[in-house]
Order: sequence, then C-alpha cells, then structure tokens
Amino acid sequence: MRDLLRRIYTIYAGLLFVVSFLIIFPFFLICIWVPGWKPFGRKINRYWAKVYFTLIFKPVHLEIRSKLEKHQPYIFAANHFSYIDIPMMGFIPGDVQFIGKASIRKAPLFGYYFKKLHIAVDRSRVKSRAETMRRAGLAIDEGSSIVIFPEGGIYTHHPPGMVHFKNGAFRLALEKQIPIIPVTLSYNHLILPDDGRLLLSFHAAKMVLHEAIVPTEDSSEEDLKNACFAVIQKQLNEDNAV
Repeated sequence: MRDLLRRIYTIYAGLLFVVSFLIIFPFFLICIWVPGWKPFGRKINRYWAKVYFTLIFKPVHLEIRSKLEKHQPYIFAANHFSYIDIPMMGFIPGDVQFIGKASIRKAPLFGYYFKKLHIAVDRSRVKSRAETMRRAGLAIDEGSSIVIFPEGGIYTHHPPGMVHFKNGAFRLALEKQIPIIPVTLSYNHLILPDDGRLLLSFHAAKMVLHEAIVPTEDSSEEDLKNACFAVIQKQLNEDNAV
C-alpha cells in the first residue's frame, strides 16, 4: 500500500514538473533570446524551484551558515546522491550557473534551456572538461556563482557515504581566488533513491549551506578538496546518524 501511495505521489510530482516547466518555458526563451537577460532566466529558475517543491508538499529546510555577500561569486559544491538534487539546488540564492552532464542537452526543451542558461560537460572528453572550466571561469568573471557536484555524478553505492571528489571545482577556486561553499543535501538519497525504482518518498528535505572555505596563497587543490569533503560528509553522518 505504501509503495502504491509513493507511486501516485511520484506520478503527481513528475507531471507537475513537466507541466510547470512547459508553462514557464516561453519566459525562459525570452530571457535566452534577449541580450543581457540570461540572469533573469536563472532568477525564474529559482522561483520555479521554490514553487515546485511547495506544490509537491516537500518544503525544504534551508540552513545558511555562511554570510553570503551579494556581489561575491562563490563555488557551491554539493553531494550528489539523487536526481532530485539538481532542482533542489535552485534554492541557492544569487545568480548561479549549474555545471551538469552533457547528456542533459538531449532532453527535449529542457536540454535547450539548460545549454543556454547553464554549463554542460562531457566528462569523458578532456577537451570538453577544459572548455567547461573556461566557461565557468568566464561566468565567475561576469559575477555569477557556480553550482557543481564534485563527485562527478551519482556514483556512490553506499549513501550517505560519498565517493572521492574530482579536482575541477577546487582548481577553479584557486585560479579565481573565490570562496567555496560546501552544500549538504541531507536526505535526498531517502527522498528519491537511485535504486532504479524511481519512487519518491515522503521524507522531509534539508539543505545546509556551510561556512565558506576561502583559498589562500598556501592552499592546494587537495587542501580545499579534503576540507570541503570533510564538512559535507560530517553533516551527512550527523543527519543520518551514521
């Protein structure tokens, strides 16, 4: 019976996602086509996330432990256990560009929107990864923050334990000398497990934006990577009583 209710809930949430996206897609197009309006498109993205999670009865408990400066770009680095991670990252304040897999571009309409407003990477191609870092650097120079999942995808088989982080985000933080904000998505592996069943649960949602990790002249990629990993994993362990 519980699985049936979860299936009904999942169908409702999926349909609502598609319908709400189709409703706002024309506004995305306007922001994509009008020069200089792309930040407004990403602002619509943030409102969409908040409205969507409200309509699926999934309020997100957001803890912001770092004072975020209005015109300061950041790199927001989060754990990645679930397909619901990406829409939930829409709660991050400010103008942010997501770094996501190139396969997203194949999705009808959504792929076009993502390609034009965010950054897609093919991790199997070295040239693509380099181009992604170049575009991320340009976004930072223009004042945007970056959202990235440093695990590189949903790879862990034992959540809430993460797999090792890749270096790209931390190399970028050093090059641009901008703060990293570790982000913990505490329960997404319980809300929408990556178990092939694609069933949403009724579990509460929680997101923690931790205190900034600020690069110094003495910092290395490994230092930043290990510090970020430790902060996120500690919160995951605490919230999941590991």
